[in-house]
Amino acid sequence: MLYEWLKALHIISVIAWMAAMLYLPRLFVYHAEAIPGSDRISAFKVMERRLYKAIMTPAMIATWIFGLVIAYQGGWFVSGWLHAKLLLVVILSGLHGFFGAELRRLANDTAPRKPRFYRIVNEVPTLLMILIVILVVLKPF
Repeated sequence: MLYEWLKALHIISVIAWMAAMLYLPRLFVYHAEAIPGSDRISAFKVMERRLYKAIMTPAMIATWIFGLVIAYQGGWFVSGWLHAKLLLVVILSGLHGFFGAELRRLANDTAPRKPRFYRIVNEVPTLLMILIVILVVLKPF
């Protein structure tokens, strides 16, 4: 029964992490489109910081903890699909860190990247999520 609870908590954590990973770059788009020094910029800074620190980072940590415990308890560390999944999750975690760096750049009023850049980057978590779900469900190797 513990395994099922851990799996449920892992899924809840993944959902929260992915929701934030998909929303934060969208906030970056709006931030980059806003007039410098406007009230909108100030609001976006608060929203971005709170999303990253209060939801996104704790959800990522919980995802990793619950996922590693599940993999250990389930004996999945010998499975090739898990190795591939872990590689994709490491890349997703790196993207998380990149978003944190972008958040700091925007918070310091460093020249934002073009909104188009953030729109494109916004698709990367979706692609990684699709590949991870396929690996978990199909376990192809």
